[in-house]
Amino acid sequence: MSIKIRRIVICIAILASASPIERSFATEGTDEQSPKTKSIGLATFVRDIVDANPTVNAALAALDASWAYEAASGRPLYNPELELEAEDSDSKIRALGVSQTLDWGGKRSARLTVAEAERRSVEADVSNVRWQVAVELLSALADYQTGSEINALAATRVETMHDFAAVSRRRFDAGDISQIELHLATLAYTQSRMELATAAAGFAESKQAVTNLVLNIPETRWPNIDAQLASPKFGSDSAEDHVMTLPHVRAAQLQVEAASARVSLRERERRVDPTLTLRGGKEDDETLVGLNITIPLPIRNRFRHEVTAASAERRQAQQVLSDVSRRAYTRFVGAQERYRISQGAWQDWQETGDVSLQSQGALLRRLWEAGELSTTDYLIQLRQTLDTEESALELRRAMWRAWFEWMTASGQIESWLGAGS
Repeated sequence: MSIKIRRIVICIAILASASPIERSFATEGTDEQSPKTKSIGLATFVRDIVDANPTVNAALAALDASWAYEAASGRPLYNPELELEAEDSDSKIRALGVSQTLDWGGKRSARLTVAEAERRSVEADVSNVRWQVAVELLSALADYQTGSEINALAATRVETMHDFAAVSRRRFDAGDISQIELHLATLAYTQSRMELATAAAGFAESKQAVTNLVLNIPETRWPNIDAQLASPKFGSDSAEDHVMTLPHVRAAQLQVEAASARVSLRERERRVDPTLTLRGGKEDDETLVGLNITIPLPIRNRFRHEVTAASAERRQAQQVLSDVSRRAYTRFVGAQERYRISQGAWQDWQETGDVSLQSQGALLRRLWEAGELSTTDYLIQLRQTLDTEESALELRRAMWRAWFEWMTASGQIESWLGAGS
């Protein structure tokens, strides 16, 4: 079976089994020249994958549950109770009663306050989960794209070293180089093949990382990341004020609010709730009407420990908020600095190194063949040239990762995803 036919069969299988979001990325064929196989915009691709991600959907399900808990917390605590009495003895008694326990301490409103704060915290968690999945996908795409180019560079290195070894063999046969130089060329070729195997394994691993998130979406639909990425923009807020709006920081803030509301709830739960009972009926020929009030006596358990525990949980939430906000601020400042450094280094490389590197290999080859460079010097400088090109790819990946971290730390991933492309 030819490669093209095999790809078509695989694509048909994908279309048959893909979910609606996955079918939107599937294509009718796999010809890379077809417009239908062109990759879509990066932001649109990431947003659609994030929306369909099971982890995000699980967080949304948790949000639905929190909404339901909030609605339940707003309902009355106690339902009325119906009493029916019938007695046949010296006298004939028939009575009907209704009892209702009253929320005397305001527990219902306290429960609602707790549930509302927890629901808002879950909303912030949903945004945080979306950001985490988006950054994971972006990082995987960066590794995949870089791994692909490093793998291609390793293949070029093998071809170059194979040609170098072949020319060295001919020059050795002609008596132009020594046995040691021939062995050096052979070892360089062998090492290049090992490096290709390592690069291929790394590329396969990076491809798997993307596939884990975009299962059943053809590789031809995966977008490329632009070498230049826009810098985040801010308003007039200070860094300290800005980080407090980040979803994981907001979630920690709301956990403090929920803990405070829980302390109030536990204090109100210490207040006893009376029960009123209204009864009416007949005893023989006499009409019976009665009103009964029942008040619990908090003697054996005054529920003090519940309040103490809730207060300790509030202190715990406050300490967590302090730690989260401090880490968010240092992450914000550090991410900004790393992106500035990596972006500046990449721009310097494009302005100087990239231009000089393009002609370096051919120049070295001419000097070696002309006898102006020894085999050892040629090999050292050639490897340096190839290593520099690989380092440039790693630098670009570092810049991308710094950008992802910067967008997350500055809280602009969501707006970037919403912009589409």
